[in-house]
Amino acid sequence: MLTGKPPHLKAFDYLGLHRYFLTFCTFERHRGFEAADGVALVRTQFRRTALEQHFALLAYCFMPDHVHFLIEGLAEDSDGLRFIKTAKQYSGFYYQKSFGVKLWQRYGFERVLRDDQDTLSVARYILENPIRAGLVKKVEDYPFLGSDVYSTAAILEAIQLNRGWYRSG
Repeated sequence: MLTGKPPHLKAFDYLGLHRYFLTFCTFERHRGFEAADGVALVRTQFRRTALEQHFALLAYCFMPDHVHFLIEGLAEDSDGLRFIKTAKQYSGFYYQKSFGVKLWQRYGFERVLRDDQDTLSVARYILENPIRAGLVKKVEDYPFLGSDVYSTAAILEAIQLNRGWYRSG
């Protein structure tokens, strides 16, 4: 996994009805997402941020030492950079308060998605992450993934129907 300070897009204002693929690693690769209580706490704070900042959580997966989110702005004032900052701030604060451990690496990674094809490809990547890591054999067997918009089954069905539209990898 990449580390360091990834740059934001200079000619992009991060405002509006955009979709983003986000990846955040835990501080010093602490395995903070192996238990349901840590996952639930952080997911709650991401949901809080999504509500406040007008975003939908299209897909997410909590791996033991990092998390992937696919989010979508729902309003013209949806601010992707503010979402990132606020979600990490809220979740980091409450995680440290509850577990006594710093949660996040300083920087995360975001990718602005251009079209529906990218969205399906990223959703597939997110949901299949536990399989690639050898944690489960089937997506449905992993407890720490999902969507606040679609059922996992609906996402998997859409991915299967559109498999020929993008490169797998």
